[in-house]
Amino acid sequence: MTFTITASGAAHEAIERLVPQLVADGVAGRLVAGDATLWGEAAEAEASIRLGWVEAASETRGLVDEIEALRKQLRLRGVDRIALAGMGGSSLAPEVITRTEGVNLTVLDSTEPGQVRRALRDGLQRTALVVSSKSGSTLETDSQRRAFEAAYREAGIDPVERIIVVTDPGSPLDGDARAAGYRVFNADPNVGGRYSALTAFGIVPSGLAGVDVRELLDEAIAALPEISEDADDNPGLMLAAAIAGTRPLRDKLGIVTDGTHIVGLGEWAEQLIAESTGKDGVGVLPVVLERDAPELAADVADLQVVRLVGSAREAREVAHGEVEVAGTLGAQLLVWEFATAVAGRLLGINPFDQPDVESAKIAARGLLDDLAPAAEPVAVDACIEIRGTQDVALDSLEASVDALLAQLGDGGYLAVHAYLDRIGQPRFERLRAAFAARTGRPVTFGWGPRFLHSTGQYHKGGTPNGVFLQLLGQPHEDLEIPGRPFTFGQLIQAQASGDASVLAEHGRPVLTLTLDELDEGLDRLLALTGR
Repeated sequence: MTFTITASGAAHEAIERLVPQLVADGVAGRLVAGDATLWGEAAEAEASIRLGWVEAASETRGLVDEIEALRKQLRLRGVDRIALAGMGGSSLAPEVITRTEGVNLTVLDSTEPGQVRRALRDGLQRTALVVSSKSGSTLETDSQRRAFEAAYREAGIDPVERIIVVTDPGSPLDGDARAAGYRVFNADPNVGGRYSALTAFGIVPSGLAGVDVRELLDEAIAALPEISEDADDNPGLMLAAAIAGTRPLRDKLGIVTDGTHIVGLGEWAEQLIAESTGKDGVGVLPVVLERDAPELAADVADLQVVRLVGSAREAREVAHGEVEVAGTLGAQLLVWEFATAVAGRLLGINPFDQPDVESAKIAARGLLDDLAPAAEPVAVDACIEIRGTQDVALDSLEASVDALLAQLGDGGYLAVHAYLDRIGQPRFERLRAAFAARTGRPVTFGWGPRFLHSTGQYHKGGTPNGVFLQLLGQPHEDLEIPGRPFTFGQLIQAQASGDASVLAEHGRPVLTLTLDELDEGLDRLLALTGR
């Protein structure tokens, strides 16, 4: 088998209880056949145009020769660096593919001025840019494209020779890109963004960067028969039951990787599961965990641990209550998509819509249309400005953090959102484990604004038990967005403020800290956790 799953404890019980019923209902065969009725009448219209991912690997394989030919053309012109402008599934899938294969890909999924400037500065003369946007109207991606176009022209490079576009046929970007003369790859419009790993969105940038995408697609194609069969050992059905079928529901899914076999799959699965299941007040919250995460040593009753391992082991060797999955990267991508769709059926929700994603975007656009200085902070504690909802924004950093964490109930979680340069400030990721150790509760960490295209859906639409810590910096050196009346610094500030306002409207506690000195601010926060 290309994919194996072993489980113990509550997950094993869920598999034993639910998979036979899924088999009796013919769920696997119906899903692979494109049966849009699997998720109920309300979801049928959406599901009917969102099942193209099932056969995506076979369909996309026809692009491989074209991708390889373009890669050779670029290399002959001295272009050996690929940058990717994309958000959500458009960037996370190529990132896990290239990181796992040890291939360099510059992923620009941020509006933070320093991170954008670095992507523009590092090796522009030998860089081609892949612009990926399903809708063609993603604000972040459009802004990144504009910045690259201007930088190319300033360097005496024709953007037409360096920009490749991946989008849905007929999107605004599709028409504009073809009119401008850019090379365009169209993806299957019947695939949602978070399910697009094996479409042109995942394959084009990865292939241009140097990954053998033919082998990756063949791995997925080989896994399809395994998840197509209505059988008790169907790994996709088993994984779905483990994710969404424990009783009572363990609505936090701790994803642990071995760090060597497949790199970054947790972050990709995070956006897939959170955006697919977090709605209607229910869902499963993925929590990407380190191998030594505090949550693993604690008895967190509502956390289901899944470990991604390099080889299958006997079920009796799996730690009590945990799940282990093993498989090639191509198989992992397809099986997790399949399992997430089936998990939606088990939860009674539509896994293909994202009703709460647009709210933060609309709020950010409203702030950009009416640019104004940030609201006065409630307090300033040394180098840190404090803002937030009334019950948590107090007169000092310590009091504010204490007040936020005091609202973290027995079944809750803390989400840390860093609207910072994730390439230049990776130390901030230490806050995840530090706050988990202090609180004894699951903690997620997201780089803004990229998490808005993944876990952002769950934060507003999922189980309403999260508390939120926003971290912002002062853009000491901003960057213009060509043709726009706002800068990258203003854009990321608006995105953070917009999300905070929507979270507050949903009754979620939000603490926003603006750090004038990032290193000093981080050290103070770590000190509050005892780290």
